[in-house]
Amino acid sequence: MRITDLLSKESIKLNLSSKTKPEVIDEMVDLVNASGNLNNKDEYKEAILAREELSTTAVGEGIAIPHAKTKAVKKACLGAGVTKEGIDYEAFDGSLSNLFFMIAAPDGANNTHLEVLSRLSTILMDEEFKNSLIDAKSVDEFLELIDKKETEKFPEEQKEEVVEDNSKAQDVQKDSKYPEVLAVTACPTGIAHTFMAAESLNNKGVEKGITVKVETNGSGGVKNALTKEEIEHAKCIIVAADKKVEMNRFDGKKVIITKVADGIHKADELLDRAVKGDAPIYHADSTANDSEESTNEEESLGRKFYKDLMNGVSHMLPFVVGGGILIAIAFLLDDYSINPANFGKNTPMAAFFKTVGEQAFGFMLPILAGYIAMSIADRPGLAVGFVGGVIAKDGYTFNNVMDFANSNPVSSGFLGALLAGFVAGYLVLLLKKIFSKLPASLEGIKPVLLYPVFGILLMSIFMMAVNPIMGAINTGLNNFLSSMSGSSQILLGAILAAMMAVDMGGPFNKAAYVFGTAQLTVANAGPEQFAIMAAVMIGGMVPPLAIALATTLFKDKFTESERKSGIVNYVMGLSFITEGAIPFAAGDPARVIPSCVVGSAIAGALSMAFGCGSRAPHGGIFILPVITNPLMYFVALVIGSIVGAVILGLLKSKKQIN
Repeated sequence: MRITDLLSKESIKLNLSSKTKPEVIDEMVDLVNASGNLNNKDEYKEAILAREELSTTAVGEGIAIPHAKTKAVKKACLGAGVTKEGIDYEAFDGSLSNLFFMIAAPDGANNTHLEVLSRLSTILMDEEFKNSLIDAKSVDEFLELIDKKETEKFPEEQKEEVVEDNSKAQDVQKDSKYPEVLAVTACPTGIAHTFMAAESLNNKGVEKGITVKVETNGSGGVKNALTKEEIEHAKCIIVAADKKVEMNRFDGKKVIITKVADGIHKADELLDRAVKGDAPIYHADSTANDSEESTNEEESLGRKFYKDLMNGVSHMLPFVVGGGILIAIAFLLDDYSINPANFGKNTPMAAFFKTVGEQAFGFMLPILAGYIAMSIADRPGLAVGFVGGVIAKDGYTFNNVMDFANSNPVSSGFLGALLAGFVAGYLVLLLKKIFSKLPASLEGIKPVLLYPVFGILLMSIFMMAVNPIMGAINTGLNNFLSSMSGSSQILLGAILAAMMAVDMGGPFNKAAYVFGTAQLTVANAGPEQFAIMAAVMIGGMVPPLAIALATTLFKDKFTESERKSGIVNYVMGLSFITEGAIPFAAGDPARVIPSCVVGSAIAGALSMAFGCGSRAPHGGIFILPVITNPLMYFVALVIGSIVGAVILGLLKSKKQIN
């Protein structure tokens, strides 16, 4: 289906009057409606808005392609609009959008809208062509430009030259019948960026005289799929993807793995690397799923440690949050002050919530250790790490294992589980190397017999040997924290809260949060441990709230889209979702980050000074009833948020576009 077949003169406007995103949507919907192909204009607009709610359809580089597939459309059609001034359509690269194509596809039209999207994305990658459309003097010229470009790119009438999708690069004649370089492109939505990256790689291939074939993993499925023979003969494979793609097929080949944006903007560099063979050999793991391979790119030791740790933490958090909040609910239903030793037994409901919460929370350390080990050694590491985490949690040693009921085990806590996870992972890697010398006929019994039996045995011996040491360290740390008071405690609260705001979900943030949640696992955790968790949580709540307040109090310092996002940040901040501040921090880090850090530090220090404590690891304002001294905790949150907002408002300059 050609683009020119879907456009009519009535649905094209070369001088849009809109200044904002809502206005341009209204104007573009009117253009589509002018084609006479809508059953219901309002219903079609609702479908367009619903799609925008998922993510912006501005693809960057000055282009936006809003689209919808709905029964409100009688016949597939397009609307096109141009504005030389540019409109803020919330593009991922921050650019203003000058060229708009709005797609309308009927509900039963299969993937018509995806086919049109891929065509538009492909031809609009040509900067000269895109600019010629923006500078078109008449509707007729606009249509002629598209028709000419489309004929050039998709010569369907010449049957002998027809190839699937993005295969222009293969027209370059070489001695070999196989392409020199293969590529796979994929983005999370599988629409615009997938095809833009493919087109960019193909175009650069033609310029450089390199035969390239690109497989696109789009919303409509895999197109232009790479064959086994092509993979065997390729010099190198480029995987420019932001989502999982099938990787085992590239075992033993040189593979460059990068993000889809690099496929668009760094195609020249990627192809040069591919032709030179500047890429690592990819090794697929037969014990892992196709969607679980690593990038095989060399990583620093610190980066590898962080990735493995975060794999454990990300799997651990649902247990921590779910179990912790259920335990906190038990505190609402039972009076802890009457008899702490009998807490949770005074009422049936409290007993229920406490029991379920503790069971979920109890998985925290084994899950942490298990998934760290799995990150290092794939699935064979999971069981070994899990057992190591249980031993760390329960404090088993050689001295008490024979008479555990009458002994006094000391849990090595979070530190012990952390050690168990990393040791388990590398222990399994060692076993893999040792057992690699066995006959191939025994390959099938390794993951189900040899790795778990020898891995768990060696892991148990190691952990029982080091548990007394790790337990002593863990106890010493807890005693030190319990001994802190006055200014030392306030300083600790300020530092932890500030760390939550430094990178808003990055390493510093995660380190502070993991430290806070680890305090809740301490045996007989008390006010000192609860105070640390409260300071950590308030530090994560302040950044989104400070930004939301700033967008409300200093409207002339933010764009319209930023002010709208600011409203959402009220909810995110109150819900303890620090990541709501990331888009603002990424756009203006020099002003946003210092403002949030100061606000969070003040809130954390006040939380400590007021003696606030949280028994739950998450929940934000919704667990305020179970916070110790809830009124002053809320006051600390308000003060920290206001301070951060005022500093941000003073630092930012006025926007020209409001």
